[in-house]
Amino acid sequence: IRRGTGEEPGVIYEEITYEGYGPGGVAIMIESLTDNKNRTVGEIRFLLGKHNGNLGAENSVAWMFHRKGQVLIEKGKIDEEKLLNAALEAGADDVNDDGGVWEVVSPPEAFEAVRDAIKALGVEIGSAEVAMLPKNTVKVEGKEAQQMLRLMEAIEDHDDVQHVWANFDIEEKEIEASLT
Repeated sequence: IRRGTGEEPGVIYEEITYEGYGPGGVAIMIESLTDNKNRTVGEIRFLLGKHNGNLGAENSVAWMFHRKGQVLIEKGKIDEEKLLNAALEAGADDVNDDGGVWEVVSPPEAFEAVRDAIKALGVEIGSAEVAMLPKNTVKVEGKEAQQMLRLMEAIEDHDDVQHVWANFDIEEKEIEASLT
């Protein structure tokens, strides 16, 4: 216990990014922080296999993603024009209409300035992070969509996993059906 809390030397944590494929050919990037990479890779491989996916080699799916700053704001919280002006002046690349939210995308180096500019408008931010955003998406339906949602939940629940990104596109009705 003392070693786990950092009171004793000997525990070294490593950041490791795993890449793989889920049901329907969905690309998945898994960012982890672990004290035992052999245990973690085995557990991630098991989770992927159990949910009709597989672990890929390094850079097998990384090329399908790009690192970007991403800020999400509920649509009713701010006027589009105000958001667009503040975000672009702070260095954002684009403001996208993503259903019920505005998605502000920026280069990673401009992320903090963009986030701070949006906060300065007095707007409550839904989420803000530097993320791996997919360059394109894969539409997944039916059984594969359900498997993909279960896989994402299983990976996110793993203790060593910090972030999970995937390039799937599942319709809202499929997601709601999985929740019932």
